[in-house]
Amino acid sequence: MFTGIVEELGTVAGLHRRGDSALLHIEGATVSSDAKPGDSISVNGCCLTVVDVTPGADFTADVMAETLARTSIGRLAEGERVNLERSVRADARLGGHIVQGHIDGEGELADRQHSDHWDLVRFKIPASLSKYVAEKGSIAVDGVSLTVVEAGDDDFSVALIPTTLKHTTLGIKQPGAAVNLEVDVIAKYVERLTAVREGAFA
Repeated sequence: MFTGIVEELGTVAGLHRRGDSALLHIEGATVSSDAKPGDSISVNGCCLTVVDVTPGADFTADVMAETLARTSIGRLAEGERVNLERSVRADARLGGHIVQGHIDGEGELADRQHSDHWDLVRFKIPASLSKYVAEKGSIAVDGVSLTVVEAGDDDFSVALIPTTLKHTTLGIKQPGAAVNLEVDVIAKYVERLTAVREGAFA
């Protein structure tokens, strides 16, 4: 589990295809400092398992077909920056919200409006996911925990503070860029429990 509080901007060192899977090599001194094979690290919101690591330097992770099909990970290019977060410890504060690292779908950065110290950014979202997005609710965009400002039928907006603009890829992405989306897992469970109560799964 993650919190959506990005620890570091990493750099893609390589993406090596192996049929329907891939090996992703990421440079990230902070997240690799205490990592070991088998650990989970969020890369642009995707929970990936470390298979090899050079502590304090870089790590390599397996990327399966499901991840390649449902996220932007398979289109990463060498030198591209990515958001990195280690899995949360049980004794740590939950600074953002509950983020599983299981991407629900891709969105697109539609536009951004600059202010003196913050940006208002709007994202397009698949219609199948929009029902899980609520004003003042939480959503993870490329692994960044954000609060929704406005929620529409096929889009939503967020306000990005200076820290987010400086320390995540959302500060540099421009309109047209793809982003990984994870909606609030609580909303999905509420939907399913309601359907069970109404007999949809009887």
